[in-house]
Amino acid sequence: MKQIILVLLLFIFLNCGNTAKDNSSQVNDKTSINTEGDTSLKSIHVFVALCDNKYQGIVPVNSKIGNGQDPENNLYWGWAYGVRTYFKKSSDWIFLTSHKGNAPVLERIIFKNKKEKLYLIADAYDGRYMKNCITDFLSSLSGQVKDTVHINNRIPGINGNSQLVAFIGHNGLMDFKLDSVYNNSDGKQRKAIILACLSKKYFSYYVRKAGAYPLLWTSNLMGPEAYTLHDAITGYINNEPDENIRQRAAKIYSSYTKCSEKAAKDF
Repeated sequence: MKQIILVLLLFIFLNCGNTAKDNSSQVNDKTSINTEGDTSLKSIHVFVALCDNKYQGIVPVNSKIGNGQDPENNLYWGWAYGVRTYFKKSSDWIFLTSHKGNAPVLERIIFKNKKEKLYLIADAYDGRYMKNCITDFLSSLSGQVKDTVHINNRIPGINGNSQLVAFIGHNGLMDFKLDSVYNNSDGKQRKAIILACLSKKYFSYYVRKAGAYPLLWTSNLMGPEAYTLHDAITGYINNEPDENIRQRAAKIYSSYTKCSEKAAKDF
């Protein structure tokens, strides 16, 4: 299968250095439930591991954007190209609500797509809890954990009830091994986006066991900023062929990082 290769730009080494009121369920409640919520509503659940100079194996960045306990200024959340800030500025999405929580999940945000009955739920994980973030991502991708949120009298599914599940951040699997394998529990195939350095190499085994389909992952070093996620999701919502979605991701990555589009992809 053709896979995208996203390449290194100057500050990318930071990721791969050394070896409104929310009516949703509790942010940190990971209890598995059976209900799928309103099945007429589609959802995307994004797990964001906040950049953390102290607790992750990265080359340190500026302390303001590399504080994994401060979502407001974090490189992958509140900074200009962080998930929360970038999607709030997008003309494709309506920001609905946010909810502050305690570690490991410091904040949850919910958006609705302007054209489709589709919700995007993103969780900001304290950078110290990288293993929790990856574990929750894989538990959702495999269908082992399912949940819903209540928002404006609607009940979209999250975790394993989402059709697309994404992980954004430093590749924690470079720093530690997981204690468990997350086998598919319900026979459903979810799609995965994994924007982290060398994610294909490190996540392949777990994605296969989860019975998931890797819509977008990486074969090289990269910076997992929100523009790549945003444009890949746009293609996904438009029901574009997988190759088009990957081309979208490569094109926007090339635009922001100033590398050639050829360098940003290898299908």
